[in-house]
Formats: sequence, structure tokens, C-alpha cells
Amino acid sequence: MNCYAVRDHDGSLIAVAPMFITHRPGFGPLRLRELQFFGADAYVTEWRGVLCHPRRRREVIAALAAKIHEERPADFVQWRGLPDELDRNAFPNALPGGFEVGDQMTTKVFHLDLPTSWDGFRQALPRNIKESLRKCYNSLARDNHRIRLNVVSSAQETDEALDKFFQLHSRRADASGVIDHPNVFATPHARDFLRAVCHDFAHDNRLRIFQLVIGEQVVATRIGFLMDDQIFMYFSGYDLDWARYSVMTTTVAEAIKWSIGAGLRVFNLSTGEDVSKTRWRPERTEFFGGYTLYGLGLGRLAISAIHAVRSRTA
Repeated sequence: MNCYAVRDHDGSLIAVAPMFITHRPGFGPLRLRELQFFGADAYVTEWRGVLCHPRRRREVIAALAAKIHEERPADFVQWRGLPDELDRNAFPNALPGGFEVGDQMTTKVFHLDLPTSWDGFRQALPRNIKESLRKCYNSLARDNHRIRLNVVSSAQETDEALDKFFQLHSRRADASGVIDHPNVFATPHARDFLRAVCHDFAHDNRLRIFQLVIGEQVVATRIGFLMDDQIFMYFSGYDLDWARYSVMTTTVAEAIKWSIGAGLRVFNLSTGEDVSKTRWRPERTEFFGGYTLYGLGLGRLAISAIHAVRSRTA
């Protein structure tokens, strides 16, 4: 584990870079050390990189790169979460040791700038999206299904809400004929990790688990994490028996309503480009990644092999 803390001239903490060293390949005499950010997992971590205020990102990354270059704890460094504002074409000259942009390492993040009212938000949507929302609500009303939004925030309710989340997330992963979404929390290890994270956020009053309830049944759910005046929307799940009512779209709409009512400024739809995000006409921010290589020609061979694997699995 290599966790770097970046401090200002007065000693105040301005950034944390949680990193660790892995070996490629994992066994054998010719293993190379790779330094990378936490989150090299099967989608549980959506966004990897330095933790700092966006305004300090450029100077933080420069300081971190200089420290890593001085220590050289690994044969090569994998960088993630570098915003496009840094200019990926000029970036190689900004880092000691150089930089090579990585294929298949771009992360797209989508967010909505929230107005002060739901009516204002809805009126600004394109006509087809407004019509889609109208159908979502009218189809439920036509069949006498009354909905309500339940928002779980307390630590006492977290485990029960997560049990329902895991059930609906798994059912969503099993669906056919729709956009493919793997069951990210199929293993006990992944579920235990999310429980621990959610309890930590709940104790700080920063957890919001949105549940769309019809009658007494939770038919769709999505996890959200509060950060100042923003909310980051994490994974979701829904009951396939209610899919014809587009309950997941309704859940997101209700979560947006709640966020506007709570006075939040930004509704972050998370990473990845698909219609469940783009239908809201969000703002898009791109982050890129790449490598700094030290020394051995074997390092470049290893990076080429990594690129090849990512290309086959993309």
C-alpha cells in the first residue's frame, strides 16, 4: 500500500492519493511492479484517482508525480482520473518520467445542474423526455398503482435497505433483451464492502438509498451518496415484474425531485454512457488515464500486453 498525502505550504491537507503496488504477471521470475490507484476491481469502484478539490487538481498531480518520480517505488505507474482540462496531448511534458495515454482508460462522468424547482427542471427537458416521463406516471396511475418515494438515510435502516438492493440488483443483472448490467455485488466480499461503506456514510448523514414503493413493495432502488451540495448516484436495481412501467426511470425522476427539494446543486448520474443517463441531457466530463514508464524495456512490453487485453475485453 502506498497512500500519499499532499499538503499545502502551511501543512494543511489538500489531497490524498490512495495507491498500491501489484505485480505483472502475478507470478514468475520476470515480474514487474505497477503502482496504481485503489479500485482495480470488477466495477465496484466507478471512479479512480486523486482525492482533492478540482481547483487544486493540476498542482496536486504535479506534486504527486514528482514524489513518485523521486522514490520510484515501481517499474511503471498507472494514472487514472486525469481531467481533460489538463490537456492529454500536452500532459507528457508535465510529468517527470513522461506519460503515455492509455487506450480504453477514458472515464465519462455525467451530471445535472439542478434548478430551484422540479417544474423548472421538467420544462427544460426535450419534448420526447417529457412525454416519456408522462407515460411513466400515467401508466401506473391508469392501473391504480400509487407510488411513493422512500429515502433511507439512517444506519439502523441501512442493512434492510441493502438486502433489498442486492436482491433487485441481482434480478436486474439477470434480465435479457435490455442493456447488459453485470451483478457487481455477486460475491460476499463485494456485498460486505458496500455495507461497510454505506454504514460509514450513514453515520455521517451522507447516505441516501432511494426506494420506489408501490403498495408495500419496493419495486426499484438506487443508492446515493451526499457530498456537500451534490449527490452521487451509485448502482441500482429493480423488479423485472414492474419493468413495463419503467419504474427505474421513475425512481431517478423522484430522486431528482427530492434532490431539488433538498436544495442540492448537482445530481451526479455517475460514470458510463448509456441511455439511462443521456436521456436527461446531462453535462459530460471526461477523465483520461495512462502510464509513466521507468527503465526496463520489459515495462513497455507489459504495458503493450495490458493494452491488448483491454482492447479484447472492451
